[in-house]
Amino acid sequence: MIGKKGQTTTEVVLLFPVFMVIVFITAKIFALLVLVQKMEIASYYAARRWQLESHRNMNYIPWDNGTLKPDILDKVEGYLGFDTPAVKTFLNLKSAKLDVVRTQVWNVVTLTVKTKPAGMRILCRYPMHEICTTPYGRACKIGYDYICTKGGTLEVIKYVPNRDRPIQFVLPGLQ
Repeated sequence: MIGKKGQTTTEVVLLFPVFMVIVFITAKIFALLVLVQKMEIASYYAARRWQLESHRNMNYIPWDNGTLKPDILDKVEGYLGFDTPAVKTFLNLKSAKLDVVRTQVWNVVTLTVKTKPAGMRILCRYPMHEICTTPYGRACKIGYDYICTKGGTLEVIKYVPNRDRPIQFVLPGLQ
């Protein structure tokens, strides 16, 4: 019986670090998925608010760019977690940017979030050229850059129509 207790303790001591590595990697992958979902929701908010509060009149464009856009970006950053240190660290957040391109019919609202490297040093022990060999290609290099060196850039684009009065739809023959 004494040998079995020692064996169990040894297995736990040896397997616990492996278990923790798997949990840590799973958490970082989950963080990326959470960030993508939060970006979708935040970009919808930004696009909808831009659609409803921006102006078509050229006289108000400085207000849109100087007051409205920074306020929307501030709210989006707060939702994504830039204001909370624990969330900012967990999601590896670096910076966020909101761009709006006005066209005749659509406003193109682009939310760009840059992240820091995921910081999984155990996966970064070997150089990229040794890991990303054939048959792995571009996707492996992008993943390695995200995890080990540069971080990543995520972008969500929303197209929203200009805020005009809707044209009344009249069914033919019902006048």
